[in-house]
Amino acid sequence: MLKTQPHCANTRARWLKKPFLSKPFYPWLVDKGSLTARLQKRYQHFAVTPTMIRYAKLKHDEAHVLRSPTHQAALIREVILIGNQQAIIFAHSVLPRASLRGIWQGLNRLGNQALGATLFANPKVKRTTLVYKKLSANHALYQQAIQHSTQAAPYLWARRSIFSLNCANILVTEVFLPQLLLTPSTHDLTTTQP
Repeated sequence: MLKTQPHCANTRARWLKKPFLSKPFYPWLVDKGSLTARLQKRYQHFAVTPTMIRYAKLKHDEAHVLRSPTHQAALIREVILIGNQQAIIFAHSVLPRASLRGIWQGLNRLGNQALGATLFANPKVKRTTLVYKKLSANHALYQQAIQHSTQAAPYLWARRSIFSLNCANILVTEVFLPQLLLTPSTHDLTTTQP
């Protein structure tokens, strides 16, 4: 019995290579381009609202992915991406101290600028393959993201990847809120009824 518990914990913590049964979020989840650029095209009014920026110890699964010791502090940046006055994405980024040097030394002062725009602007930045997770209500990221949702949801889809430049790594997790599917796009707002 005790031997199966670690395996179960690992299964629950596992991120998927494909977002199975994720419709209607699937096109958003698998898009490999800049999410910020896609949202800016979709919404006439796009904004980034920081909700938390502080140094904290890494969570176990984040430390494992970044190959960093859990006792090391990293800059944790959490923001809400807003389209047409609705929260649509909750983003959680982990920036290890060692990554905030050189060309990335100003990332801790982004304020209400999108991290994604900065990362995709540099062609030398490499991105790992996206992985996905259906976050249930007991997951910490679900609990943080759902606070910004106007819709009830039994689970939230998330994706994450690592951006790398000159051995510096940043882990970015994006949690998709139900409003993304409900908030009208700029095209929807400008379409007039006959």
